[in-house]
Amino acid sequence: MFSFAVFISGNGSNLQAIIDATLNGAIEGKICCVLSNKKEAYGLVRAKKAKIPTVIIEHDNFKKREDFDDALVESLEKYKPDLIVLAGFMRILTPNFIKPYRGKLINIHPSLLPKYPGLNTHQKVIDNNDPEHGVTVHFVDENLDSGPICAQSSMKVKSKDIEELEKSIHKLEHELYPKVIQDFAKGNLKLRKENK
Repeated sequence: MFSFAVFISGNGSNLQAIIDATLNGAIEGKICCVLSNKKEAYGLVRAKKAKIPTVIIEHDNFKKREDFDDALVESLEKYKPDLIVLAGFMRILTPNFIKPYRGKLINIHPSLLPKYPGLNTHQKVIDNNDPEHGVTVHFVDENLDSGPICAQSSMKVKSKDIEELEKSIHKLEHELYPKVIQDFAKGNLKLRKENK
């Protein structure tokens, strides 16, 4: 059976959408573990409620990013995931983690990449009077939010209220991410060799 790991750092609203999709059959597979770099992340509570194994590896316990990433790789060995899903995981990964999982590592980002990589995307959309905003699911490579795009979903910007905008973007994320995971599970989404 297709199995995948979900990495989180916070509330885990995307994680919840993904859990729900595995329960209702929209994703044909199971979450083998939820990993967090923060022990207080509410997403861990969501995982425990769904009886999904959790792993906590706090980045503060490591002097170097590479050492933290090596610990991530080691922790996944027993789960052997077919895919790693970054869902609000607020760490920039190094090649130590990216290389072993290249083509099996995806992230969701709250902008229409290549527009606005990094943080504060909603504020940038408001500041620039953009007519549309959206979300991107992409394969992860060594650069920030720059890997090959898997899927995008967009919406018209109807409000300059940042909280309202964020809420609308979350809704798009919760619809798009499970669909992309299912596409990967079915073999309909692959990283092309020239992108590796």
